[in-house]
Amino acid sequence: MAMNESELLRLKEKIDAAKTQVAEYEGEKKSILASLLEHFDCRTLKEAEAKAAKLQDEIDTAQAELDKGIAEIEEKYGEIQ
Repeated sequence: MAMNESELLRLKEKIDAAKTQVAEYEGEKKSILASLLEHFDCRTLKEAEAKAAKLQDEIDTAQAELDKGIAEIEEKYGEIQ
C-alpha cells in the first residue's frame, strides 16, 4: 500500500510530536533522578524503592511500639480520651 503525500506529512507530524514528547519525558526523568539523589541519596529508582520500603518498615515498627505503649498506659490508668 503506497502512501500519498498528505498521509506521509501526517505521519511525519506524528513522529515529530512523539520525538518531542520523548524528549520531555527524558527531561522529567533526569530531573526526578537528580531530586532523588539530592534529597534521598538514591541514584536509581530501584534504590529509592528499597529505601522507601525500609522507611515503611521503620514506621510500622514505631507505630506498633506506640500502640503497645498506649495500650499499657490505658490498662494502667484507664482509657485515654
